[in-house]
Amino acid sequence: MNAPRKPIRKAVFPVAGLGTRFLPATKAIPKELLPIVDRPLIQYAIDEAREAGIEQMIFITGRGKTALVDQFDIAYELEATMRERGKDMSALDQTRFTPGNLVTVRQQEPLGLGHAIWCARAVVGDEPFAILLPDELMWGSPGCLKQMVDAYEDVGGNLVSVLEVPHEEVFQYGVITPGAVRGNLTEVMGLVEKPKVEDAPSNKIVSGRYILQPEVMRTLETQGKGAGGEIQLTDAMARMIGTQPFHAVTFAGRRFDCGSKLGFVEATLALALEREDMAAEVRAMAERLLA
Repeated sequence: MNAPRKPIRKAVFPVAGLGTRFLPATKAIPKELLPIVDRPLIQYAIDEAREAGIEQMIFITGRGKTALVDQFDIAYELEATMRERGKDMSALDQTRFTPGNLVTVRQQEPLGLGHAIWCARAVVGDEPFAILLPDELMWGSPGCLKQMVDAYEDVGGNLVSVLEVPHEEVFQYGVITPGAVRGNLTEVMGLVEKPKVEDAPSNKIVSGRYILQPEVMRTLETQGKGAGGEIQLTDAMARMIGTQPFHAVTFAGRRFDCGSKLGFVEATLALALEREDMAAEVRAMAERLLA
């Protein structure tokens, strides 16, 4: 009889990046706090994690990113002023954490995503955990991580979310070598980071959400530098294939690459067009601008 699977209680958010593609906006403001309509980018990932049952959020931060933690702290002056004026404070509900449920770890050097995840090893401990890259806004119901947790309860092991892209775009992403397919689950036979188009094993790209077993930390411990001269998480995951179950979940929803300016604008427009309080006005505005 198999032992029950450990639940996914912890999630790692790599948020140490400098956001240079959005300068000068990100000179003093972390890119993860730039708003998509009226919610910071990081809030969408936090809400997605909460929906999936995550209890503890682990931020991998860097110098100059303290505003990220302040965003989820109590803002005494703001809240006192709003309370005195009888303002509705429900907009702040999503920014509240139970004490101890937000942990921050410093990544002293920008050595890659794999290194950022390794920095969380002491907090993760011996539990499976999720990873959410906030730059990738995954929009759907249920959310991407909830879809993955549901799949994890079925197959266990390690999982990544994937989406299909035009084959000529695969060189920008981590790509899976697909095996057997069952519904939205694809067995992962291999992983490669940013392959040449002619060498890519598929057009299924890894899209910023992961559920990994704690053994990945020991793999990262000895991981050499890969693509871009960085310690790549994809390389560490590839070394684990064959030792543990590994599957990809094809996300039923939309992905917005908010690490790019075009993706950021697209996400803002798409989400605004889904808001009952502004959809009609935004659509009319777009029609005026395009006239």
